[in-house]
Amino acid sequence: MACKSVMDLHVHTDNSFDGHHSTMYMCETAVSKGLRAVAFTDHCEVDAYYKDNFDRSVRQSYIENAKARSAFMGQLLVLQGIELAQPHYDVKLAESIVSGFQYDIVIGSVHNLRDRLDFYHMESFNPDEIDAMVSEYLDELINMAHWGGFDTLAHLTYPFRYFYARAGISVDINDYADKVDTILSLLVEKEKALEINTGGLRQPINKLSPEFETVKRFKQLGGEYITIGSDAHYAEHLASGFEEAKQAAMAAGFKNETLFQSRSPFLIPLE
Repeated sequence: MACKSVMDLHVHTDNSFDGHHSTMYMCETAVSKGLRAVAFTDHCEVDAYYKDNFDRSVRQSYIENAKARSAFMGQLLVLQGIELAQPHYDVKLAESIVSGFQYDIVIGSVHNLRDRLDFYHMESFNPDEIDAMVSEYLDELINMAHWGGFDTLAHLTYPFRYFYARAGISVDINDYADKVDTILSLLVEKEKALEINTGGLRQPINKLSPEFETVKRFKQLGGEYITIGSDAHYAEHLASGFEEAKQAAMAAGFKNETLFQSRSPFLIPLE
């Protein structure tokens, strides 16, 4: 079934180390699904930028996105994006990366704690260490939000999916309400968006990231901008879970989602 007027603003191609389909194929699938816009936001891990050759993959992603934008003009709005992970670990480098290209949307995220593996790559977790890890992770989100050189904050509960999948541990975000409020308040202050990420709906945790209550709290604190992203790494996952995400957004009090072009926000009515 076609997805009417859907904008997927968090998508990975095979220019990401964990992506599986080409930019062109992703676009073809987006058109077949009836998407209105797609932002290709391939990975850029700032703390491993040169070590893991992100300097090359970021450039390749940008070039292929530009080709796709031209090829699908009039059928699909192709947005130039990047998922900038751990940008505050090296602010000078992060700002250099972003200023080197003309992006529509910059996603800010944290995938790993300093000098440690991405949660995605961690095979097991010690239950006695989870609380400290969550606190440290949220502190890093606070630090990133203080920097503020991004447009939308991605998957606020990112490690929770791996705690659940690898150790069967469920984390209650309400146990960290003060830190979450600090993050959300900084997004409001700096006029940044909060992403509703649907990737967890395809994983054992089976939850939006963040969940409804956090989206609602963002609205209560004055949040104006939300984006919705599938975090798709396969073409078939484009816009997956968007009905649930949109319902959560509307139940939280949002009437619009946000489209970024040239890093400027445009409000689009939720449908």
